[in-house]
Amino acid sequence: MRFAPCGYYIESYIKCDNCGVLIYDDGLRALQPEFNEKLFCSEWCIAWFTEKAAGVEQPKIDLPFD
Repeated sequence: MRFAPCGYYIESYIKCDNCGVLIYDDGLRALQPEFNEKLFCSEWCIAWFTEKAAGVEQPKIDLPFD
C-alpha cells in the first residue's frame, strides 16, 4: 500500500512509542536521557509520555492548534 507522502511504499513500520501512529519521517526524540531510545510522532506525545512516566495517573496535555 502507498502511505508515504512521497508515494513510495513503506519498507518498515516504525510506530510512535506512545500512541502507535506510523511515523513516516525521522520522528522526534525526548530530551530526557532515560527516554532516549523512545521515538515519538509529536511534541504532544512526548509531553504525555513524560507526565505518565512521572506518575501522573491521567495526564492532561492541551492539544496543539495551528
